Amino acid sequence: MGSPGVPPNGPKARPPDAPAGPGAPLPGMPSALDPKTFERLRTLLHARTGIHLGPGKLPMVQSRLNRRLRHLGLGTYPEYLAWLESDPGGAEWTAFINALTTNLTRFFREEHHFSKLTQWLRSLDPLPRPIRVWCAGCSTGEEPYSVAMVLHAEFPGSPARILATDLDSAVLQEARAGIYDQARVKDLPAAWLRLAFLKGRGGQAGRVRVRPEVGALVDFHPMNLLEGNWPGPSSFEVIFCRNVMIYFDKETQREIVRRFHRTLVPGGLLMVGHSESLMDASLGFESLGGTVFRRRDP
Repeated sequence: MGSPGVPPNGPKARPPDAPAGPGAPLPGMPSALDPKTFERLRTLLHARTGIHLGPGKLPMVQSRLNRRLRHLGLGTYPEYLAWLESDPGGAEWTAFINALTTNLTRFFREEHHFSKLTQWLRSLDPLPRPIRVWCAGCSTGEEPYSVAMVLHAEFPGSPARILATDLDSAVLQEARAGIYDQARVKDLPAAWLRLAFLKGRGGQAGRVRVRPEVGALVDFHPMNLLEGNWPGPSSFEVIFCRNVMIYFDKETQREIVRRFHRTLVPGGLLMVGHSESLMDASLGFESLGGTVFRRRDP
């Protein structure tokens, strides 16, 4: 990402080699994040994304935003807060959100979900054409590519479309590339490696790339689950939204689940993370066990 423009009425970035004023921290060494500024920053993040940071996350926020302050030549977190507030539509908001978004994923994480996906699709007669799956909060792409691998292997010749969305533009760029260090795939069985990856050579030695026929099943798009650009009703047979809703408050979680209900076909499946639950019967889902839920209709 290039350097964001200076907000028209916002604070000006101090050149990296400019001397600090009396009592100010040295350039490149931001002052500590104070509790009042932290509260305002986490309020802004919640309002824009729905992500809820607990009060104990101050050290994490300070650590992750430190690089942004250095990049902008700012010496204090209140200056950075003023920058954001003075330019609510500016490019720095993207960098701010990206910095505070946690992305933890791996291929075939919670493997039972992929077995359930195959089992459930095989129970359908006729098989949907195309098979439609949404991976909400796709991070660096391991989840949607895992889904693509399963569909490519288990339902050859059947068209499939996988929508993969995330709030973080940086991880989406990595996901679209489909290139990973070999360490990221070292635990996959040899059959999956042959099916889905090309081994890098020369300057790409030690890396793998997702095969075109697997990658072609996935469409990556930026999306904020709080905004209105959701897919239409009955758009998907299956939705994966795993370890995403834990970052939202309870009411935001309930609203997102209600919208997932509308977005699934009747009887469609919703896969959530191991620490998430949809026990509220009013949300319109029944548990199939193993954090797999089926859309229930009257």
